[in-house]
Amino acid sequence: MKRIATVLVAASLELCSGFTLAETANPTVTVESGALVGVREGTVEVFKGIPYAAPPVGALRWEPPSRPASWAGTREASAFGPDCPQWRRQSAATLSGDRRQSEDCLFLNVWTFTAARKAPVMVWIHGGGFRSGSGSRRFYDGGDFARDGVILVTINYRLGVLGFFAHPALTAAAARGAPLGNYGILDQIAALRWVKRNIAAFGGNPRNVTVFGESAGGRSVLRLLALPAAKGLFAKAIVESGEGWEPQRTLAEEERRGSALASALGLAAGATPQQLRALPFERLLDAQASLLRIGPFDDGRFIRDSISQAFAAGREIHVPLVIGSNSYEASLMSSFHVSPAEEAARVPRSAVPLYPGAAAEVGRAYFGDSVMGAPARWFASRASAAAPSYLYYFSYVPTARRGTVAGAGHGAEIPFVFGSWSASYDRAASAEDRAMETLMHGCWVSFARTGRPACADGAWPAYRPQADELMEFGVRSGPRAAPRGAQDDALQRALLPIPPAADLTPGPAGP
Repeated sequence: MKRIATVLVAASLELCSGFTLAETANPTVTVESGALVGVREGTVEVFKGIPYAAPPVGALRWEPPSRPASWAGTREASAFGPDCPQWRRQSAATLSGDRRQSEDCLFLNVWTFTAARKAPVMVWIHGGGFRSGSGSRRFYDGGDFARDGVILVTINYRLGVLGFFAHPALTAAAARGAPLGNYGILDQIAALRWVKRNIAAFGGNPRNVTVFGESAGGRSVLRLLALPAAKGLFAKAIVESGEGWEPQRTLAEEERRGSALASALGLAAGATPQQLRALPFERLLDAQASLLRIGPFDDGRFIRDSISQAFAAGREIHVPLVIGSNSYEASLMSSFHVSPAEEAARVPRSAVPLYPGAAAEVGRAYFGDSVMGAPARWFASRASAAAPSYLYYFSYVPTARRGTVAGAGHGAEIPFVFGSWSASYDRAASAEDRAMETLMHGCWVSFARTGRPACADGAWPAYRPQADELMEFGVRSGPRAAPRGAQDDALQRALLPIPPAADLTPGPAGP
């Protein structure tokens, strides 16, 4: 009788609410490591804190990622995993606050939806200069993507010197041909491989994955496009403000930097891998403050040439590409500790006539062009020879901020892409802001579905160097001629670092 009564009550609840028990119960999926119990938010199903690799701790610090262990029973997937270790003052700048940090941080998060069947998938790689950030930031919420029929995955990857580090002792101890130093990129590949193996359990199509990212995440996407090891892991790519022309450091340079860092922490020149791995991560984070740049480098094994070399030779992975930059990338200059006057002094002599005005204005314009704008246009041009590419320029400034900022700052497009306005700005969006959110989010969704951003009244044309047209997302959005083509051409001629190389054949595919 008790069981019958329970069934009758449940049935009446279904009739009154319009939802079935299956729709209101917490969702469960089974992946290769075991069963997961997530959270239901209306038609959206969220699974957080899923391990995609073994914890990179102890003897696994500074080792390529390996597969996670299996578990018995069900695993709660209702809370995000800890962030990868990072400076708290840096993470606060990216709204990390005082979230828990741990070297056991290789987790990902999935937003899917109740009726998902072979749905398109998007995998987000966060920015933060390869020093900070995580896949659990509130403005990376995937609810809007899931409600629009796209499964969203966000990931953590190792950061700072825990993610990008070389030392002679680690090189000597590594197996012959094993990847060295670029553990953060190896983590990204491991996450994409996990998605390929497991996303069907969430209703996703492993053959229709779009990888996308912003800033260091955008540079990561470019790096993945230039890596043979990433081939077959995604069908489309989106690069938002991804720096791509920086000359690539070598393993020898990174080993010297690693030796200097170990020395600063009191280790002798002959330090062993065990001594290095015994250092508390907090001390490593403090010591890395002296390193101006952290990120991928040429280890001679896994990464063998620069991104620009790969694209120049046509060796990048040929998939549809969306790429672009924002109108005021100079908002990032303070993070690089670069003054406008210093940047103005770097303008190549041949480009000086194209940068009139006061030094501060010139420096800010040159920074945006040289770091983000000109590389994006060049990559779009190179990629267009083998697959459709789509170039954009984001100049939209929210109505409440007009007159107070010089343009669309670095990362300003993110809340419009994710539909996360209220989480990002803690204020109500105007009707104009909401229209931009609808437009840009719709472009990303349609690209994820079909490889073509069919999202505006005026069609977004595929980029062709002869036409030199892009899509501007601004107060007046639509296709138009690239607004800074002359500057970009001049900087390409003066700055593009494609040194000759004796052997640019692909290296080993990695683990």
